[in-house]
Amino acid sequence: MPSLPAMADPASSFDRYGAEEPSSPVILSVPHGGRDYPLALRAALRVPVAALAPLEDRHVDGVALAAHRGEAMLIQRRARAWIDLNRSEQERDPAIDDGVTRKSMPLMSAKLRGGLGLVPRRVAGAGDIWARRLDGDEVMARILEDHRPYHAALRDALARARARFGAAVLLDLHSMPPLAPGQAAAGMVIGDRFGRSAAARFVHRIETEAMASGIRTALNAPYAGGHILETQGRPATGIHAIQIEIDRSLYLDAALDQPGDGLAATARILRRIIDAVADEALTAPAAIAAE
Repeated sequence: MPSLPAMADPASSFDRYGAEEPSSPVILSVPHGGRDYPLALRAALRVPVAALAPLEDRHVDGVALAAHRGEAMLIQRRARAWIDLNRSEQERDPAIDDGVTRKSMPLMSAKLRGGLGLVPRRVAGAGDIWARRLDGDEVMARILEDHRPYHAALRDALARARARFGAAVLLDLHSMPPLAPGQAAAGMVIGDRFGRSAAARFVHRIETEAMASGIRTALNAPYAGGHILETQGRPATGIHAIQIEIDRSLYLDAALDQPGDGLAATARILRRIIDAVADEALTAPAAIAAE
């Protein structure tokens, strides 16, 4: 059974699991699993709340909870439509956010141009999601209350794990729609920012465990990792960050909506991956930190 949150703060937008003193060099993060749609969000929508489901990493938090055995783990409760924790604070969308202009934006990323910035503007199948523009203070409040606390908690957990074990590894858990056959039909995509956010040996251990379980993997294509890996992964200092995208058909029902019969098996695979990564970190943390 998964442990209860060690720090269940009702004022927080995420749950933290595991003891404050880390029991493992592995830290788990689920930034897009939230299904809490605040009233302020609902009131500003031009589409039904149900239309926002494609933005969610649907029920991947259920996989993480089933696999969890005491590691420090953060699970965001608020929906990605409220604020995307895997985007930079600089990726504010001038098309909907009165707090920025195109001239003031220092970062116009491809995701932002496509409507998937810090506060998403569009969703597949429904188009634009907001009935009105967002006041700049609204967006700043989400940054201060949701985005910064989550990243600060991740940094703290990783620093504590590195201090205790000599190395720390963040596994940032996401889910993806089934990939087209032309994309090698991988059941799991591993992202390490093309080698910048983690030592290769961790990626190899994940690939080995996934393939041993019959899951085909791809590396950095089509998902290489986002803002969380970019800011949290510091391999030269002994802190590594890897994104894991899991095919939703492995653990959801046929409609890709609710937990399905494959959830328990997928959680067991994730558990083996967590154990393998922890073993790698504990085997030679000094050597890993030096890579």
